[in-house]
Amino acid sequence: MTRRSHRLPPCHNSLTTALLMDTYQITMAYAYWKNGTHARSAAFDLIFRKNPFSGEFTIFAGLEECLRFISNFKFTEEDISFLSNEPLSTSMDVNFFKFLRQLDCTQIKIFAQLEGSIVFPRVPLMRVEGPLVMVQLVETTLLTLVNYASLVATNAARHRLVAGDSATLLEFGLRRAQGPDGGVSASRYAYMGGFNGTSNLEAGRQFAIPCKGTLAHSYVQSHQGFQDIGDPRLRLPDGNMCPDFLALVMDRAALLDRYKESFPDDLRWTKTNQSELAAFTSYALAFPSNFLVLVDTYDVLKSGIPNFLAVGLALRSCGYEPLGIRIDSGDLSYLSLRAREMLQHTQDLLGASYAEGFAQLGITASNDIHEEVLHSLNQHGHAITSFGIGTHLVTCLRQPALGCVYKLVEIDGAPRIKLSEDVEKVTIPGRKEAFRLYLKNGEPVVDVMLQGDEPTPKVDCRILCRHPFISSKRAYVQPARVERLFHLVWDGMNGGVPPDLDLSLCTARSRCMSSIKMMVRLLSSLYFCSS
Repeated sequence: MTRRSHRLPPCHNSLTTALLMDTYQITMAYAYWKNGTHARSAAFDLIFRKNPFSGEFTIFAGLEECLRFISNFKFTEEDISFLSNEPLSTSMDVNFFKFLRQLDCTQIKIFAQLEGSIVFPRVPLMRVEGPLVMVQLVETTLLTLVNYASLVATNAARHRLVAGDSATLLEFGLRRAQGPDGGVSASRYAYMGGFNGTSNLEAGRQFAIPCKGTLAHSYVQSHQGFQDIGDPRLRLPDGNMCPDFLALVMDRAALLDRYKESFPDDLRWTKTNQSELAAFTSYALAFPSNFLVLVDTYDVLKSGIPNFLAVGLALRSCGYEPLGIRIDSGDLSYLSLRAREMLQHTQDLLGASYAEGFAQLGITASNDIHEEVLHSLNQHGHAITSFGIGTHLVTCLRQPALGCVYKLVEIDGAPRIKLSEDVEKVTIPGRKEAFRLYLKNGEPVVDVMLQGDEPTPKVDCRILCRHPFISSKRAYVQPARVERLFHLVWDGMNGGVPPDLDLSLCTARSRCMSSIKMMVRLLSSLYFCSS
């Protein structure tokens, strides 16, 4: 069966309505309508001027939500009622509101780069074509759907590049995000940018992102002793029952005490916090297959890890494998390395029958981590396998906005330019096509923009590439491969979203990851120069 173009469901955020716009969209729309210019053919570029975080690249995100918004754009009767009663509407012709009622996006076309792609300043992320009044009305919504999404995805990708491919990155930012929508959006676009999972269950539900989480300090603090443990029985993987798991934990704690003198002097402990041991035991009874606990409530090396080892050894004797520990404070480099030593010593001293695999257990860190902390950990050494990253990721503390703009570039077929004394704010006029040129070694070398009537770059044909504003910056390139960057993503007259356009989060994430790996050599100097 032939697939047809289609419209998408509404945006995930119900606030993304036709009224999610700045007031000047309506005032301009009225002026266009009043002057009879509302139906003129227009084209706008959605661009950004600088890469965020003083970096060398940006990840484009938010396209799917833009197309959901375009698919469902319509002023409701409630919208019209609100607008007609606003003070700005007192001088408006009532027929304008009848005009607004019948507006939709069937006459719009949108060309865009693909979501999850690496993108660069000045090369449009989207080109929106159609009747002037319609392409003007959608301006603010498209910007708000792209700006934050692309910023978070870029921030996540930068963390991924510093952490490396092998590290597990978990987004823990919901409680620090700018409201519920900021939290859910951050989870979605951090995952797109290369994170492995989120603590945010709502984001997991909406976007099928893996959800991860263990326990907080409050869980450990809530236990006063072993009397807080209810039923001590533990069901084993084979269906049988361990009648007293607490007794088994105490037996393994005693075993460790007999061997602790063989640990290095600075890794020996005296008496661990027993309420913490009770908390770990009760958590193991609840989650024997997912035992990963926070070990810094009292003392990481003198209490938390020894107590974890006692419970972990008891679980292993019951047929379960503990997952590891989490450290949420202190010197993460030092503590993770010493923790790894303790895990290694336990395995070496007790042998495979008791502690096989303990030396490779996971160590998660989650203490206000950001890009510079990852750099520092790499420089000083660490044994961390997973990072929980929150505040700096979701708030993009180093740069809170990407700064996308939406500029008119053509009206009735005539190119339009916006001039400024600030060269950065001068626009590049006309409808443009964009191409990424690759060398024989497979590396991309440049993105080039051409006017719509200029010939497409061809493989093995030399092309002169010039900077649009700095005449001295020019170079000849003979591409071994040419990639077209703009794709038709919305054709209102033909049903909407093209049938072969894959907008899934997994596809965008895969595109982001493969693009970064392909370009990692070009970007490697970035992380040694970050301040």
